[in-house]
Amino acid sequence: MKIGIICGSHRPDSQSGKVSRYIQRALQDQEICEETWLYDLAGNPLPLWDEGVWSGDDEQWQAVLEPMSQELHACDAFVVVSPEWHGMAPAGLKNFFLMWTAGGELAHKPALIVTVSTADGGSYPVAELRMSSYKNSRICYLPEHLIIRYVDTVFNDDPEQNKASAQEYFEDRLAYCLAMLKAYALAFRQIRVSGTVSLETYSSGM
Repeated sequence: MKIGIICGSHRPDSQSGKVSRYIQRALQDQEICEETWLYDLAGNPLPLWDEGVWSGDDEQWQAVLEPMSQELHACDAFVVVSPEWHGMAPAGLKNFFLMWTAGGELAHKPALIVTVSTADGGSYPVAELRMSSYKNSRICYLPEHLIIRYVDTVFNDDPEQNKASAQEYFEDRLAYCLAMLKAYALAFRQIRVSGTVSLETYSSGM
């Protein structure tokens, strides 16, 4: 099994990046999957979507998207990590979801939403991603999600920088979410090979 982690912050040295790397290690340490793939928008910004994505004959777009397409196709599930910027998911993360439609890279694969906030925020990106990012990508978000508030006090490489009670809580909650993600990933494999889903029949969601 391979699980992809999408870090939705395009800010260098972000808290989202810190959490994404922690999740990658947790997936490996808990033996949730055999392989992980971390895509961090801070180091790999995508150009803004244009019609060349759909035409399929734009060499510039193909050079950018084809290696990513192969990685995404190989993943059985995803963790989408998003900060809250002005009550929204970052523009770069929304742009990411515009790329993956007819190819089915994300289609009928489970995903865990993880949002981060340095204060009491983090809920708006959950609602935004659930409302708008699944329609044509067909990504399937778990009913469970994780909001990491006061993120600067947890998941730091230096344990002395972590608030012990919060660290224990979020570690346990994350372990629970990742175990659920694995169960969903195994189940969704059956859906994808069942022959009941077809992007050719209906390429766009309603």
